[in-house]
Amino acid sequence: MSASVRSQRISPAIADWVTALLSRTETVTIDPIDLAAISLPDDEHLLPGGGPRSEVVDRIESADAFVFVTPEYNRSYPASLKRLIDWHYREWMFKPATIVAYGAQGGHAAAEHLRGVLAELHVVTTGNATNLRSPWSALDDSGRFIPSQSLDAALSAALDELVWWADALTPARTARPFTG
Repeated sequence: MSASVRSQRISPAIADWVTALLSRTETVTIDPIDLAAISLPDDEHLLPGGGPRSEVVDRIESADAFVFVTPEYNRSYPASLKRLIDWHYREWMFKPATIVAYGAQGGHAAAEHLRGVLAELHVVTTGNATNLRSPWSALDDSGRFIPSQSLDAALSAALDELVWWADALTPARTARPFTG
């Protein structure tokens, strides 16, 4: 999930890197969501626990896990991501997520704020996380993100943990759906 909607953004380049690493896992189907490419209903229709169905509700609902690629803006994650999260409720529940945060200082504050919101929705966030400090300095001439080997290894560890959690939680959600 690419969270930045700004015109001058590198979120898609980082999301492409994540997708490339995830695509090495044969059991994973990837459905990238770019928040700049979707529209949500007006907030006046938002109700506790969600609201009218959004154009991505079925995609979120059918996912077994999530990767949030988010910048840090003013020591938090962007409002576009908060809106997406708030427009859905049960669709997130009891699924795992990995956070790939980036910014001038590595996106740590954005990741921690996002973890708290996701915990409220019963999302299990991976202990392994990937924080990118000034990733724009690792873009090649075509705008592609070229990570170091250590960043590749860190993201691979986080994605391996994400797949493990998805494999554990998916059958649990099916066998014992949460009804509370």
